[in-house]
Amino acid sequence: MSKGLPETRTDAAMSELVPEPRPKPAVPMKPVSINPNLLGYIGIDTIIEQMRKKTMKTGFDFNIMVVGQSGLGKSTLVNTLFKSQVSRKASSWNREEKIPKTVEIKAIGHVIEEGGVKMKLTVIDTPGFGDQINNENCWEPIEKYINEQYEKFLKEEVNIARKKRIPDTRVHCCLYFISPTGHSLRPLDLEFMKHLSKVVNIIPVIAKADTMTLEEKSEFKQRVRKELEVNGIEFYPQKEFDEDLEDKTENDKIRQESMPFAVVGSDKEYQVNGKRVLGRKTPWGIIEVENLNHCEFALLRDFVIRTHLQDLKEVTHNIHYETYRAKRLNDNGGLPPVSVDTEESHDSNP
Repeated sequence: MSKGLPETRTDAAMSELVPEPRPKPAVPMKPVSINPNLLGYIGIDTIIEQMRKKTMKTGFDFNIMVVGQSGLGKSTLVNTLFKSQVSRKASSWNREEKIPKTVEIKAIGHVIEEGGVKMKLTVIDTPGFGDQINNENCWEPIEKYINEQYEKFLKEEVNIARKKRIPDTRVHCCLYFISPTGHSLRPLDLEFMKHLSKVVNIIPVIAKADTMTLEEKSEFKQRVRKELEVNGIEFYPQKEFDEDLEDKTENDKIRQESMPFAVVGSDKEYQVNGKRVLGRKTPWGIIEVENLNHCEFALLRDFVIRTHLQDLKEVTHNIHYETYRAKRLNDNGGLPPVSVDTEESHDSNP
């Protein structure tokens, strides 16, 4: 027994000196460049057409909120933007309607179809905002409404038997109307944008820009940009969400030159040089809504609808909604919020 011990120790020592060979970790293969001409057509590029066909069948949602004092032309601008009578006033308003004593939230839904593509548009109006003697915290009902839509989506999302397509009532874009004073932003403007820019995509617009001269408009735009920067207010498109250099270059131009858009809205047509144009008639001529020499409505329309509509929806889902969702789940100890249906079923069980 005693003679065998040294051999055992030697064997143990040898095993320590010579480790067992370990399997090599799997290294992913580098993608090999393949000339498609050699193997023939695959058809990857048809995914765009597949997506287009699916979108044309199902359509898509877009929810836009308009905020600002009464008399700034919010309803008219939205009607001009979508070339339809989509605003609350166009749908149900009468001239005897009084300004509400508190901020109200009113949503009107429409289905707009163009080129075979259907868009379910919801316009959310906020009558009463900024119209009171005391406007303290008048942004709170608006923030509450926005968060309620996130909560509604979250509860649908965490259901075990959830819908194939969750109805999307989340606010994708908020047009904030700035009064064309030519001086500076009001404390209410700064307070609203400071709070709401954290939960929704805010696009500031200077309303009724035809009340200012070109010089006044240019100076006011610069002053507004400066005030927003000094107060740390991020408007859409936010710098931190630029995905690449191309996005940054394009969005920097918008942030530094176009914002806030100085606009004029009108749903009336006039004859100008043999053409029918949307415009406003003044003693000195017709202000053409879609003429860039007259106002920046065309830039706003292109920005919201033609170039950034999908991005507005993605930033809402991936940034604002995810921020709300993470906070909500964290506050709930990592558990999903209990839906009303679930609570009722638990209460009904003995």
